[in-house]
Amino acid sequence: MKFNKTLLIGIDKSALADEYWKRINKTTSRLVFVTRDSSEIKKELPDTDCLLINFGVSVTKNDVDNAPNLKYIGTLSTAFGKVDSDYARKKNIPVCNLAGYSTESVAEFTIAALLETIRGLETGKQRGRTGKYDESGIRAWEIKNKVFGILGLGSIGMRVAELAQGFDADVRYWSKHRKKDAEKKNIKYQDVDTLIPQCDFISINFAHTKETEKFLNAKRINSLKKNAVVINTAPMELVDIDALISRLAKDDITFIFDHSDDVEVSLAKKFLATPNCIVYPPIGFRTKEANTAKWEILTSNLEKFIQGIPQNVV
Repeated sequence: MKFNKTLLIGIDKSALADEYWKRINKTTSRLVFVTRDSSEIKKELPDTDCLLINFGVSVTKNDVDNAPNLKYIGTLSTAFGKVDSDYARKKNIPVCNLAGYSTESVAEFTIAALLETIRGLETGKQRGRTGKYDESGIRAWEIKNKVFGILGLGSIGMRVAELAQGFDADVRYWSKHRKKDAEKKNIKYQDVDTLIPQCDFISINFAHTKETEKFLNAKRINSLKKNAVVINTAPMELVDIDALISRLAKDDITFIFDHSDDVEVSLAKKFLATPNCIVYPPIGFRTKEANTAKWEILTSNLEKFIQGIPQNVV
């Protein structure tokens, strides 16, 4: 089997090494590249049987219906919330993501961002650069013995939990399904609405789906304890942003996120105006190792589907 036409949306040809293009070319007769906002997408869909999309590109029910020959959708990300995967499944079209490619990268970033925040490293660096070596006024506290909550104990959440345990934190979790193997490692399960108010630190690690949209709702945001630090390395659709901005205005919690490219400019300005909200570019998944794994899994997903043994189907 071989695809007749592969449409790539938002994927720059220059981003991928030649070795991967050679493998991808073996799976298809023709490659067509369009930008994520191209007016050509609708015209290209009818004879497309393989669709490869970058992070954040939407694939709606109408898009699927406009591609009657579509056999496969591949996402260049772990997240797949902008793809109508339920409808694709009904049409027997697998949606394959990059499960696990950035687990270590995102987990390490989570701990690094927390440490920078709670140890006052940014203030310290700024003082050091100006030759001011006075440590007064820099507030700092430790992870050890603090309640560290994990919302979503998938591969990334589990790795964050393991790293937090390395700091001797009291690690607890809530996930859609209980993880007995994790509980054997003393990662304690709690009901989510009991857990959130007890946490000193919270790491959010859900995929964005209809079920998880605004999971961190107004009630849960307002239940956060004073001085809690929340870090979200998942899409911001998981958070009730209006409720979050209202809570941040009280200046009694800290919120960290790196999916800033998902946030509207007007909202981004509100976040930036709040000192206790720390906004990073989307860098959690960006390491040399994760980048190599990303392209390897994308290419392998295609090859496995061609062989009749699809992998990483969401």
